[in-house]
Amino acid sequence: MELGIIGLGKMGGNMAERLRRGGHTIVGYDRDPGVSDVGSVEELVQRLSPPRAVWVMVPAGKPTHETIEKLGEILQPGDTVVDGGNSHYVDDQKHGEELATKGIGFVDCGVSGGVWGLQNGYALMVGGDEDNVKRLMPIFETLKPEGEFGFVHSGKIGAGHFVKMVHNGIEYAMMQAFGEGYELIEASDIVTDVPATFHSWQEGTVIRSWLLDLLNRALAGDPELDDIRGYANDSGEGRWTVQAAVDHAVPLPAITASLFARFASRQDDSPAMRVVAALRNQFGGHAVESAKGADSPGADVTPPQV
Repeated sequence: MELGIIGLGKMGGNMAERLRRGGHTIVGYDRDPGVSDVGSVEELVQRLSPPRAVWVMVPAGKPTHETIEKLGEILQPGDTVVDGGNSHYVDDQKHGEELATKGIGFVDCGVSGGVWGLQNGYALMVGGDEDNVKRLMPIFETLKPEGEFGFVHSGKIGAGHFVKMVHNGIEYAMMQAFGEGYELIEASDIVTDVPATFHSWQEGTVIRSWLLDLLNRALAGDPELDDIRGYANDSGEGRWTVQAAVDHAVPLPAITASLFARFASRQDDSPAMRVVAALRNQFGGHAVESAKGADSPGADVTPPQV
């Protein structure tokens, strides 16, 4: 297929590369001319053959609103817009309605995989009309991991980002549990090798997971996590998950507590939140605050790009 991609950052750039390796023709636009194939969104649209498909991979909120609004002005009936960022599902519904009045299709796609997606593939959670999703399946098949897993057409417009939001809420709680377990073991006066303990759990235990693998990777490079301050930001999706729970009267005690723990991390440094910060850095390349200062050895803990 031909596909335009707007936003060639850590995720968008790697997704474009994976698609090119899969044989697709990709036209990318980014504000950074050093990575952009074209000089403007208008030129990107001109380079694509109708019916066009344009994937938006920019930060949620105003940047996404403005980009989709602009595409609505220059695309033609029969074209399709995909929002692959971390947008709120309520915004998807508004975008879908606005584009539909112009005959333009809309698909929302929650994407998980972080900086490792180029190598391992991306988990895709899609919302939209069956016809639009079916048309884009060659793109989805290339982006997702090989095999039967990694893709779901969750439902109508907004469903993809809704389940991705819940996915991230679960992620919050899982990371918090690993962090609290780490802090308790570290506080013990009888456990002498904390990293080896977590390493031993990678096989044969019921908590083995990719997050545990990444935690062990972080501990291998910094056994005491001394290079990281126990400060963890939140992307917004944890807040949306808790708000959705309130809206639907569904109790989410673990996810809610993990969100509040991130707020607490901005006040006090803790071993548990160093684990959470290290995990966010490992899977998503999210920035961390160095415990040693920006100019000190060990301050750069960004994982290698793959």
